[in-house]
Amino acid sequence: TGKGQYGIGEKRPKYDADGQMTQQGDLTYEVGEIERAIYAKIVDKCGNRHHWEDWANDIAKIARTHIDRIHGILENPANTKEKAAFEAFAAELRDDLNDSVSDGEIVEMLAQHLVTKPVFDALFDEYSFAKHNPMAKAMQSVLDALHEHHLEKEADTLEKFYQSVKVRAAGIDSAEGKQKIIVELYDKFFRNAFPRMTERLGIVYTPVEVVDFILHSVNHLLQQEFGQTLGSKGVHIIDPFTGTGTFITRLIQSGLINDKELPHKYQHEIHANELVLLAYYIAAINIEAAYHGLILDDYTPFEGICLTDTFQMYEKDDLVDELLEDNSARRKRQKDLDIRVIVGNPPYSVGQGDANANNANVAYPALDTRIRDTYAARSDATNKNALYDSYIRSIRWASDRIGNAGIIGFVTNAGFVEANTSNGLRKCLADEFSSLYIFHLRGNQRTSGETSRKEGGKIFGSGSRAPIAISLLVKNPSAEEHGQIYFHDIGDYLSQEEKLEKIADYASVGGIEQWQRISPDEHGDWLKQRDDSFNQFIVMGSKDDKSAEVLFHNYTRGLETGRDAWVINSSVSKVKRNVMSMLDFYNKEVCRIGAASLQGSKKERIDQVTPLLSNDTTKISWTSSLFADAADATTLKFFPSCTGSMLYRPFTKQAFVYDPNVIHRVG
Repeated sequence: TGKGQYGIGEKRPKYDADGQMTQQGDLTYEVGEIERAIYAKIVDKCGNRHHWEDWANDIAKIARTHIDRIHGILENPANTKEKAAFEAFAAELRDDLNDSVSDGEIVEMLAQHLVTKPVFDALFDEYSFAKHNPMAKAMQSVLDALHEHHLEKEADTLEKFYQSVKVRAAGIDSAEGKQKIIVELYDKFFRNAFPRMTERLGIVYTPVEVVDFILHSVNHLLQQEFGQTLGSKGVHIIDPFTGTGTFITRLIQSGLINDKELPHKYQHEIHANELVLLAYYIAAINIEAAYHGLILDDYTPFEGICLTDTFQMYEKDDLVDELLEDNSARRKRQKDLDIRVIVGNPPYSVGQGDANANNANVAYPALDTRIRDTYAARSDATNKNALYDSYIRSIRWASDRIGNAGIIGFVTNAGFVEANTSNGLRKCLADEFSSLYIFHLRGNQRTSGETSRKEGGKIFGSGSRAPIAISLLVKNPSAEEHGQIYFHDIGDYLSQEEKLEKIADYASVGGIEQWQRISPDEHGDWLKQRDDSFNQFIVMGSKDDKSAEVLFHNYTRGLETGRDAWVINSSVSKVKRNVMSMLDFYNKEVCRIGAASLQGSKKERIDQVTPLLSNDTTKISWTSSLFADAADATTLKFFPSCTGSMLYRPFTKQAFVYDPNVIHRVG
């Protein structure tokens, strides 16, 4: 196997043996066709960046206006019919996604639908996507109930823009050109209009070179391990985190599935899930456009896509399916399938780092129990929170979903390759899979100096600062040897462009000749295996072995303030002013939200109060203990006598307030 053996689409001979052109086609273009062809090419290469960025800024403002207006309609007690329509839709949406979806997020979805529907209609005027897609129809039914409140008024201000989209779309006949525009639009729109959702869901887009490498690698390994291809009948393929549908559109366009196989595959054996409404819309449009760019038949919608939370989908059955009947039916059908290939770019979020963000990730009890019983149970780490990162949940979910035979192709954070916390994960991977191919793309920008330069460019650009790896994980019960680990490092000092070029040259795992065979040690280390002689030294302390010889017997957390900026300062007067200011703001917030009237258990009250409180970091730093005080409607008083001095860092004396009301936790 050599490099570059796989390409996208069929290659047609252009020159004969003597280097002469094989044939010259007749020039049959009219001027208008030439203009359209050139314009489509320009968009293919460049997109239409300036125009769409301007629109994204406008649309973000108008989306926010829609959100305020819909909230106003729903908060009016007189609008009983409208509120009933919204609540029925919200109940089904939570059933299909997850219970943590708030009313505010559902209103955001309605606003997204409202402002983007005319764009889809303009770009794809030959087929009304909004009239055929189950989610678009359900959304429209709710908006129709709100219609008399003139929600379209704001959209009218964009009428010129919608007309310009129609004019521009008329000049773009290629599916690729329309996809380029719509993904560009989506990326700019999302980061401008809904930055918190982008952060929480870890929304990052995958370079086409990486997508193609994974697809060709899966095809290569299917042939090598099972004598099948991605086009073989019965090989069900899913992208469980499809984003804007890049993996599935490239699969359709790749030539890996031939024209005879494609109609059956498209209608029955290719599947995709997406949690974010706007991404789901665009994925469905892109996939349908890619298919109909190759198969010229009556317009066939892509019924393999579901609006769903992939993890939550396997936590419970559908309980409500009146408004979202089609989406629920697709979910139920997908759950019964024998999925054998899983590809994609799992979400990267690991939860919020700051309580003020009020943007925590969702819990998945069944999936998290599987992680606790496998990866966490075999980990030596004390703090195992990182094992519940979205990308590690994705690996656990995918391994369980393919059962005892199949292939997973993911591009993820590469932290699991070396992290101490992940040694249990590495042990399980070696046990569960017959062969593992880990292609490390580096790019760890949480480093500095020479180390950072060696790491090279970030494969996702500004989308992620973490190191990245492509993982191909194979379960073949007939394999003669299990737990074979093959590792390849892309190299030092490479820019993002050089890395992508190298990935394209390799084309698949079959194009990499310099695989390093890894033999894990007993601790589950793959790289930089530990020196066991270290264990012969006296330990600093041990909570587990009371009889062990140790240097220290006492333990303390120290002073965990949760708000150093407020309670520590070089000036005694300033630290007092800071604390009084924060407590004054806290007490006003407790009063403003009417915390005293909250009902339910302590946890329920905390859940109620958290989204209501101001997250202004210039006024307060929230922690779980302060949220609990607010839920109890506790007002806090400052005691000036609780002021002292401390060593904040070695040789750095500071004034601090040690009042239990303002310290998160004390030793």
